[in-house]
Amino acid sequence: MSVGDRVRDVLARLANASATERILISTAALLLSIFVGAVLVLVAGRMTACTPNEAVYYFGTGFCYDPILVFDRLFLGALGDPLSGGWSPDGQFSVTLRETTLLIFAGLSVALAFRAGIFNIGTQGQMVVGALATAVAVLWGATLVSGVLGTVVLVPFGILVGAVFGGLYGAIPGFLKAYADANEVITTIMLNFIATGVTLYLVSGVFKDPESAANQTVPLPEYAQFPTVLFGGRQDFSLVALFFGLLAIAGLYYLLEHTAFGYDVRTSGIQPEAAEYSGVDAPRTVVASLTLSGALGGVAGAMYVMMILGTFQTGVPSYGFDGITVSILAGNNPLGVGIAALLFGVLKSGTTVVQFATDVPPQLVGVLRGLIILFVAMPEFFRLVGKRITDTGSRAVATDGGRPEPAAGSSGTSGDDGGESDE
Repeated sequence: MSVGDRVRDVLARLANASATERILISTAALLLSIFVGAVLVLVAGRMTACTPNEAVYYFGTGFCYDPILVFDRLFLGALGDPLSGGWSPDGQFSVTLRETTLLIFAGLSVALAFRAGIFNIGTQGQMVVGALATAVAVLWGATLVSGVLGTVVLVPFGILVGAVFGGLYGAIPGFLKAYADANEVITTIMLNFIATGVTLYLVSGVFKDPESAANQTVPLPEYAQFPTVLFGGRQDFSLVALFFGLLAIAGLYYLLEHTAFGYDVRTSGIQPEAAEYSGVDAPRTVVASLTLSGALGGVAGAMYVMMILGTFQTGVPSYGFDGITVSILAGNNPLGVGIAALLFGVLKSGTTVVQFATDVPPQLVGVLRGLIILFVAMPEFFRLVGKRITDTGSRAVATDGGRPEPAAGSSGTSGDDGGESDE
């Protein structure tokens, strides 16, 4: 067996791995990344000067950085130290859940497009557009209703506005790809820059808060933001928003796995030629997929405005790009997006804790976070590659009702069909 055949066999086995096997592989990859990261921390600690009292000792040798403390702060610190006693949901745990909530919507946005075989790199731009539209619309709606009724009306209204405008912005590259054969990677990346530039122009002029030196809209009233449940009002997190995220996970999973539209999306992503042959309207599927993907990105923008900032401000963090990593970690599975978003949220939140609780340089902390993401994502990445090879690269598209082509030199008859030839 040649090297190429061995590689193809390994990829095929990885592509057909069960859910249990994939969980075990990802867990092993996570543990391996922690081990490699610990070695890097020890090596960096040997290259750094510190006093004997500041050093920690392993294998009879002093090190300036303690890998156990670093990973303790990275993971347990992000969860608010649940093992320390007197745990409270406020504090760093709320930061972790806040990051997780936004990453759920960003990850679902990317995962939906990827399942359709479309590389949507524009979730960030769709999020920005949805965020500004939400801020402006909710500010207008706040002049009509207030109090508890205002919360009940304006929060769903803001989510709807973010979804509509994010979806419309996502539909642009969808139409360009479906009817002009434009590369969606290029168009979505360019639309990210356009969204940033246009919103900057609008928020520094037409929609600018006259009482603020920053480029931002007028702050939303308290009743027009997500209500806090169990968490303090200053934590910038709401369980209601997380509940919406869990509903989005369940809804998208049902849509992809149990509806005709989901079947069209999945078959288009796996075998575009076979999907078209079976009657799938490819242009419509492309436009619909990118529209729904953009809508999820727009909801992430609405969450950012109504849960975290309470206004729209330029310089929206790169949740859209983080969503690409979340989607890959999840294998583009909506159910996996929730777990991947939590892991990524823990890493983002824990990074801050490590920087404050240890003397480890922030550059090294960034390397550790990237290392964990890389190790956990690579098995899923190779699994997706294996699925593409085994599903599309090694099998021709059937155009004869599913019967295989006769082998070269054969008479076109089958030994068990009574000698009848293919019609």
